[in-house]
Amino acid sequence: MRKLGMIGGLSWVSTAMYYEQINKGVIRRQSPLASAPLLIENLDFESFSQLQTSGDWQGAGDVLTASAKRLEQAGAEGLILCSNTAHKLYDRLAGEIGIPIIHIGDVTAAKLVKDGVKRAGLIGTRFTMSDSFYRDRIEAHGIAVAVPDPGTAKEIDRIIFEELVRGTVSRISQRTLKTCLTIMGQARQQAVILGCTELVLLVDPNANVLPVYDTTALHAQAAVDWILGAEIGAAFSQPAEAAA
Repeated sequence: MRKLGMIGGLSWVSTAMYYEQINKGVIRRQSPLASAPLLIENLDFESFSQLQTSGDWQGAGDVLTASAKRLEQAGAEGLILCSNTAHKLYDRLAGEIGIPIIHIGDVTAAKLVKDGVKRAGLIGTRFTMSDSFYRDRIEAHGIAVAVPDPGTAKEIDRIIFEELVRGTVSRISQRTLKTCLTIMGQARQQAVILGCTELVLLVDPNANVLPVYDTTALHAQAAVDWILGAEIGAAFSQPAEAAA
């Protein structure tokens, strides 16, 4: 099995889900006593989120790059970012390390394409919904992406940062997300992308008005495939020296 590096702590709740799902995936594919070979660097989300909120993406990139290099030096053969929003810095990381990175957007888009989805709603942090780094990655696969109205988007962002990253799940927030998904269904979206790894705490992918794509589960499964030797193709960056 190949050794995977994980940059986590963005939030710890998300990282715990990744750790559990990757190990369970390896067990299913290998044996009941198997464990995934993982190197985890858990960052301080409080300081990292302050960089995001202040718009200091250079500083945030410095933090992620240093983390990625430490994992690479420690023996990681591949890398994942346990956060959708952190993929805003994917291109920078891919250019500064010599190991492949699994891109959560490519993994998600590949599944949407396989299922024949052409129109999808996207919910996540305000960065993921309003910036182009995530939507462009999905739309490059021929999928039109729509986001909620500004008021709903603001409330979803609040729920993520004030509740979900702390492990808090409220019925009011569950109803907010259900209403959002219903409106997206009425707008003739064929599916909804959970573009924040913690959103699955509020949204049941198997019990909704339209198909829900859990990016955490898809990303973790791609990690398992890679650990066990599969070639993911477009889901990976080229190592820095190969790109050069």
